[in-house]
Parts: sequence; structure tokens; C-alpha cells
Amino acid sequence: MTPLRIATRGSALARAQTEAVAASIVEASGLEVEIVVIQSEGDRIKDSLSSLGGTGVFASALREALLADECDVVVHSLKDLPTQPYPGLRIGAVPIREDPRDALCARDGLSLDELPPGARVGTGSPRRIAQLRAVRPDLEIVDIRGNIDTRLGRVESGDLDAVVLAAAGLSRLGRLDSASDLFPLDLWPTAPGQGALAIEIREGDSIPELLSIEHPPTRTAVFAERAVLAALEAGCAAPVGATAVVDDDELLLAATVYAPSGAEEIGCSRSAQLLGDDALVASLLGQAVAQQLLEDGAGEIAPIGVPAPTDSAPSDGVWPGDRP
Repeated sequence: MTPLRIATRGSALARAQTEAVAASIVEASGLEVEIVVIQSEGDRIKDSLSSLGGTGVFASALREALLADECDVVVHSLKDLPTQPYPGLRIGAVPIREDPRDALCARDGLSLDELPPGARVGTGSPRRIAQLRAVRPDLEIVDIRGNIDTRLGRVESGDLDAVVLAAAGLSRLGRLDSASDLFPLDLWPTAPGQGALAIEIREGDSIPELLSIEHPPTRTAVFAERAVLAALEAGCAAPVGATAVVDDDELLLAATVYAPSGAEEIGCSRSAQLLGDDALVASLLGQAVAQQLLEDGAGEIAPIGVPAPTDSAPSDGVWPGDRP
């Protein structure tokens, strides 16, 4: 049997999460797998994320390799995947989500409240910058790039007092013990899709083994979050946080848009019953939340666009029923 070729970026985190996906597929199906490492432009260039053109900078090389038949599937961090559909590709599986929270990794085990005035905190995320400024305007925010070990190393060396990272990434690398503070989602919503992975495949391919790692509640929740981002026409340069959960037959969604300065924020929370077509419910709920945010003035405080007309399809063009 031909091995399933799984492509990944070359960073330690990308490889760790891809190896976990591969192990899950092997355990559930017995299918042989081969991991293919692809270098992306985002891995080569060390400018700030927002200046590189957004989340797609990490996904494009993997997608090109998939379309060129250099691999059979690719593994993305879902928060790094643009919301617009990519011709010829679809999401074949969404595994169960890891902890979506943000984590503060500070010297001496300090919490955010315990950091001294003027403390230097590193992050490359406009959303996190706005959230930090809203809670602690006295902090010095330092724009940083680099992998998790590099960022944690700047705290260990004393160059920074703390960094803000995704708890899921720390967990996947076995570094969650570096977290000194975990921010609650109701007060600190994170990037749409944070903590979740997307397994992308070619449109016409059927890979039944991916069913073994599919987690429908995660797919529904992250699609609702991404629907907000798509309807706001916002990318990684926009400070937008969203959190969705599936509770029995109900989908709960909350989203917040922040002024880059942290001086203002506009939030909206709504829920909807899941009555069979989870993808449609997720899409419509996300669009409704985004529309309310815009009506409340979100476009006046943050760099977001006006939602384009949409039909009944999900915001990223992928239905939960489109499984291998």
C-alpha cells in the first residue's frame, strides 16, 4: 500500500502537531504514513507577521505542494489558514481542539497582574497587543518573531519580562510548564481557530482514513469563529478575538473587535440551535455576530472591512459533510 504523504512546515511546532496527526491516523487505521517537510516564506522571512501579508504566508507553500502532488494531505494550524476558499482544495478533517487559550510566560512565574510597571512583554499579534494595552497600558509591548523556544529564550535571558503564546503550542511541544498565567476565554478571546488543526486535501480526493481523526464539534465551533472573521473581512492584522463552543445541541459564539490602541472594544455574543446542518448554522451565526459588531461601530475602531454578500455556504466554502 502506498504511504499517505503528509506535508508540514519545518518548524518544531508544525512537525510536532503533524507527527501527532500522523500517529493518530496510524493508530486508528493502520495506514502507513510519510511526513514531507515544506519550507514556507513565513519560515524564511523574519519580519513581523502583519507586514508579511497575513496568515496565508504560512499556508501557501503547503497548498502549492499539495496541488503539485508532492503530498496527499497537509496539516495547518487553523488560525493560520485564510478564510477564503482555495481553488482545488478542501478541509478533509478537523481533529479535536487543544486548549484555545493564550498563555503568559513570565519570569519568576509572575501573572499578568503581578508584572511590574513598564515590564517588557513580547508578542507579534495585533490582537494580543490590543488586549495587553487594554488591561495593562503601562507595559512596553515588544514586537517579536521566532519559534516558541526562541521566544521563551528571550524571557530566560532577561531581554523580556514575558511573552504571550498559545497554550496549545506550548502543550504540543511539552512546554506548558513555562506558562505562568492562562487567560480565561470570556475575558480574553483568542484568534479564530486557535488550538485547532485543519487537514487539507485536494477537492477530488477521497481519503477515508481521515474520518478517524475528525471531531465534528470542533469543526462546527471553529467554522463559526472563522465565519466572523470572513464576514468582517479581517485578517491577521485586525485585532479580532472569537470563541465558539458546542454545548449539546447549541452553538455558542462570542466575538470582540479591539481598537489597536486597546482603548476601545466592541463585543457580541449569540447562540443558535444545531438542528442537522451544523455548517449552515455555524456560517449564519458567525455572519450575524459580525453584522452586529459592524452595526455597533467595530469598523470605526479597527482596520476591518465591510462584509460582502454571501450565500448559504460556509464562510470558507467547506461543509462538514465534505468528508473523505
